[in-house]
Amino acid sequence: MTPPTKSPPTLLSAGRAPASRRPGKWRIADIIDGRALRVKLTAAALDNLGNDATARKAALNLLHGAMFRGRLIAQERLQQGADGLDTARLLAAVQDEVIHALYDFTVTHVHRASNPTEAERLAILATGGYGRSVMAPSSDTDLLFLRAYKASPHTESVIEYMLYALWDMGLKVGNAFRTPIDCVKLAAEDVTIKTSLLDARFICGDELLATDMMALFQKDAVKGKDAQFIADKLAERDARHTRMGDARYVVEPNVKDGKGGLRDLQTLYWIVKHMYGGRTLEDVMKAGPFTDQEYAIFIRAARFLWTVRCHMHFVTGRAEDRLSFDLQPEIAARMGYRDREGQQGVERFMKRYFLVAKDVGGLTRILAAKLEADHKKKPEGLRRFLPSRPPQPLPEEGFLIEAGRINIAEEKVMAADPLNMIRLFTIARREQKDIHPAALTALTRNLRGLNEAARETDSARDLILDAILGGKEPGPILRRMNEAGVLGRAIPEFGSIVAQTQFNMYHHYTVDEHTLRAVETIADLEYGRGNTAPLATELFGQIENRRALYLAMLLHDTGKGKGDQQEAGMRTARKACERLGIPNEETDLVVWLVGHHLEMSETAQKRDIADPRTVATFARLVGSLERLRLLYILTVADIKAVGPAVWNAWKGQLLADLYHNTAAALRGGRTDEAAVFSELERRAEARREALVERIGAVPSLLLELETAYWTGFDPDDIAWHAAALAKGGDVVTSRMAPEGGAVALLVSGKDRTGLFADLAGTLARLGANIVAAQVFTSKGGRIVDVFMLQDARGLPYGEGDGPRLAKLEHAILGALGGKVPSGAVKSRAGRREAAFLVQPSVQIHEEVSLEYTVIDVAARDRPGLLHEVAEVLADMKLSIHSAHVGSYGERVFDAFYVRPDGGAATLSKARKEALRERLLAVLSREEPEGPHTPARKLKRSRAVDSF
Repeated sequence: MTPPTKSPPTLLSAGRAPASRRPGKWRIADIIDGRALRVKLTAAALDNLGNDATARKAALNLLHGAMFRGRLIAQERLQQGADGLDTARLLAAVQDEVIHALYDFTVTHVHRASNPTEAERLAILATGGYGRSVMAPSSDTDLLFLRAYKASPHTESVIEYMLYALWDMGLKVGNAFRTPIDCVKLAAEDVTIKTSLLDARFICGDELLATDMMALFQKDAVKGKDAQFIADKLAERDARHTRMGDARYVVEPNVKDGKGGLRDLQTLYWIVKHMYGGRTLEDVMKAGPFTDQEYAIFIRAARFLWTVRCHMHFVTGRAEDRLSFDLQPEIAARMGYRDREGQQGVERFMKRYFLVAKDVGGLTRILAAKLEADHKKKPEGLRRFLPSRPPQPLPEEGFLIEAGRINIAEEKVMAADPLNMIRLFTIARREQKDIHPAALTALTRNLRGLNEAARETDSARDLILDAILGGKEPGPILRRMNEAGVLGRAIPEFGSIVAQTQFNMYHHYTVDEHTLRAVETIADLEYGRGNTAPLATELFGQIENRRALYLAMLLHDTGKGKGDQQEAGMRTARKACERLGIPNEETDLVVWLVGHHLEMSETAQKRDIADPRTVATFARLVGSLERLRLLYILTVADIKAVGPAVWNAWKGQLLADLYHNTAAALRGGRTDEAAVFSELERRAEARREALVERIGAVPSLLLELETAYWTGFDPDDIAWHAAALAKGGDVVTSRMAPEGGAVALLVSGKDRTGLFADLAGTLARLGANIVAAQVFTSKGGRIVDVFMLQDARGLPYGEGDGPRLAKLEHAILGALGGKVPSGAVKSRAGRREAAFLVQPSVQIHEEVSLEYTVIDVAARDRPGLLHEVAEVLADMKLSIHSAHVGSYGERVFDAFYVRPDGGAATLSKARKEALRERLLAVLSREEPEGPHTPARKLKRSRAVDSF
């Protein structure tokens, strides 16, 4: 069925409309009149006596009509503000009525048992989520056909008829056929089957048979087996987290199976139900070890997550549980999240999602860990006769070591002194032990006490500083504090970015998760782990302000969502430093690092770092070697923490070269362009000499290239280029980039007008995505271009497919000679990219470089875009001296250093306006379609209006 196009009323943060606007309670009898349905089914059977096929068709039409009506009402109620838990319960109730009516029809009119015996006893039970009386719109219908003994021909006929009928109505039915003895036996062998039976609920048939089975199941499979079940479910949860990426804060989360999602709530429910029993969700959870506040958190989380999941299923028309970028704006709008100043509605929605996931994590971590500790298996063998070790008091009053973990003597320890919530983590770090779940439970229940009054004292400042920056590595304690909700309370500036998202494809994590990963990455760099940025490790031995570096990283993104990120970040960093009592000079350094933490990355990736003006300008901005070292380490860690495969050797080389070029200028005490030029020439000459020593004769083409080439590649790359170019003539060759992630394509030939556009177009036509490019032209008019290529999946182009890569190389060789492949370049953005609105921009700079005009273009990325931009430049008679191509998720930012044909140094005002207009036309072209796949239409039954 097609979802309504109008947005629903504005909803509350939990995804619900104001109470006065939400639909009232529902009764299944008002949605499906079961008695009327059975009368019509009977009439269908009697009207078609002797014609089974016609009777079946009429019956299925009636049943499908009832189901369709129920689903339609459920969707309409959801759009009007009903929460997803209510929707899921309604859908399950509709399914109950349909299945029950089908069963009655089958055993009354199709396969009636003339002389029923014990062998004909049959009960139908719902299992899985359906057994819990909740169903997402596109979920499977899990059924247990329970029989007393071995299947008889009659029961087999009933089951077969019902299954085919349900399948013909378009349902996905998971089914099992078992006896009570089978159920108990299989439950003992397989925790998944046991869990399914734990949720089992009688629908229709022989109720006594179902009751007897559940009693036998409780007696033989549940009673006295809590410890094993808890261990199995926690192991299952951990394995699922590992499979899903083991991160709660990935920006395209799986609502069902991801960390902090519905399955984590269900795991908690299963454990409590196994231990305490109960029938409904409310019965089970209130019988367990929850306080009223924790139970309320559980229900709020369940309502929110079910609301999100139900909307996703209705929007896509399938069992879609991954909250992907293309779905997020649609779901946010349906749940009433609107834009506010500095923050998009979709970002507000996703922040709410991750706060809920954090709540689920808190409940799961504290309560599941508590259950694990309280109900772990008894020691085996001789250990069970040994006395347990008594708790060991610690020097801090109220703290002790219990069962190898840090615990508190009683819960009021947290209430009496809120700083004990911070002290708990510093003690755990000192003792190198985990924290006892009882202490975490007490912390969570008293967290509000860690307020402004509690953190403003001198002792609080010292304790907070020791917690966040003391010790060898701040990362682990910061992560544990954030998981428990303490870090945002201790540093409120950090608290403002907890669960915050940035709606783009570049950042893989929430802002707080990215920040913690960046802090952890700094420690990796400090101690030389990973060896992907050895220069950063080397520089750690030279810096004087280690604490300022870590503090700046912790605060570097606190300005996000507050207007101008850099200005806001500097304000929040200063406020935090002053409250923590950081000396003025150190505060100024932290604030400077926060305010300029993007400068080095942007300069290295978007500018010609061999241009004397670029280096001179950057050197004047940095001002000192200490700031340069700190900024370099901060930049490396920041990029590496963005997400998998964002950091690569290419970016590492660019940053390292910028560092060395800038450091040379600062050491010489001169940051004027002439001095910088001399230093760059010196470094280029040193690399030329090193290459001669390494390989002997160097191809003359390389010797004709200017300084930018020699300072733009590492020695191994240059050696590869030299070997390939040694044979002379046109050269096209490729290899896997040293760091992986892309294929490096080396292209050399005679330059001509429009050549770069032809190369880019050829690559686009063959499905190669240019993620980076460096372009050079020799004095003799020959090019040396290097492209980094990926395929549409983001994998190295042609990896494991030699013929495909050979075909591309052959095509590029032809393009060098003017033979450009025919056919249009695919130019539409993908579905995920289509979710983002990127304002195209064109900026033309004449002050950035001494010799060239610099053109910056930014837009949403799509296949062939670089080719189209290059075509405009060629058509405007502009020669490309160098191109700096960069992709940032769905965004592309390309910088071109150009010079007008004929030798003019600058562009006229009219020419600049014409260029800007043509480039904007290209960047704005081919807006993709809407952000989500249209919902699947339900096949409408002729009987839909009958109920």
